[in-house]
Amino acid sequence: MSKHEMKMYQSTEDYLEAILMIKQEKGHCRSVDIAKRLDFKKSSVSIAVTKLTNEGYVIKEEDGMLELTQEGQRLANNILERHNFFYTWLRSLGVEKEQAYDDACRMEHAMCDDTFHKIVSYVREKNDGNS
Repeated sequence: MSKHEMKMYQSTEDYLEAILMIKQEKGHCRSVDIAKRLDFKKSSVSIAVTKLTNEGYVIKEEDGMLELTQEGQRLANNILERHNFFYTWLRSLGVEKEQAYDDACRMEHAMCDDTFHKIVSYVREKNDGNS
């Protein structure tokens, strides 16, 4: 995967994760909510939402509300699981909250599923051995 493709995929993941988190917090999500969350221009978010809709990850309702498709929901859950794992792990290592959050945001995109699951297994195995 090229750096350009990786960056595009990371952007897709960031948008899907933001939609999921906003929906969990507010019960609904609109483009303006994403713009505020990610500190992006509304026009940039509009372009991204159109792309996500065309790719089959998001449905934009007539009232402007955004819904994740089944595949969008699956990807969003996956990336949020990664983020939460890395954030919790980094905090357990003594990393400050803000730094752990920022690092988790970078780490969640940096590896394939197989590598992620091996890290999770390793950390859990080590933690079980220290109980």
